[in-house]
Amino acid sequence: MTGFRFSLFSVFLAVLPRMALACEQAICLVDPDSLALTQIVTFDDMPSSFGPGRLVDDVLVTTGVQFGERFAGQSRDALGMFDHITGVPLAPLVAISGGPGETLSITRMSGTNVLNGFGPARYPKRDAQGEGAISVLFDRDQAALSFELRGGEDGVASLQFLRRDGSIIQDMQISPVGEHGFGFVRSDGVADIAGFVLTNADPQGLALDNLRFEQPPQMGALHYPLRDAG
Repeated sequence: MTGFRFSLFSVFLAVLPRMALACEQAICLVDPDSLALTQIVTFDDMPSSFGPGRLVDDVLVTTGVQFGERFAGQSRDALGMFDHITGVPLAPLVAISGGPGETLSITRMSGTNVLNGFGPARYPKRDAQGEGAISVLFDRDQAALSFELRGGEDGVASLQFLRRDGSIIQDMQISPVGEHGFGFVRSDGVADIAGFVLTNADPQGLALDNLRFEQPPQMGALHYPLRDAG
């Protein structure tokens, strides 16, 4: 991963029309600034180092959320230089590691910490950094969440959103990906997002930063400006 060309997502949204119609997908892509979310994981309070980062071979556990490579019941293979995750997770969802050298690292990048997945070339090879899968498991089911992607070079990110029983809510691709934030909300307002798997096919790989979740209990119907998922 090279470069740190962060651009504010609000600037990107300024050129988009405000959509009045409801999203027709199970999960809608929205302006992350429109989401009232109370919890954030920045990774900035965790030990890190410059690339390839501090190796994390086990599941990373923090307040309200766990980070692994995939979920129990799923399989990993290689799609070129990238992780490819297949299969149906077991119920209930359990985040698992990818094994030595192919799970995660926490990297210091332009004054902030980011979370990398490591691909088939394995840690500490730079070719593997940012090319591995990242699984995210929430302690409580969510109706909305957001995060930022770092290091993108206009490639493609893929997301699989899952319920606690391992059933798929939605598969989604977002492209082109650069360095900005993404917000996601259940179109019917149901809090059933237990976790997701993030993979990518970006030329430079992607890192995860600033994961936000947990809506205030007083939140009612969800109406947000929407963005095409690509």
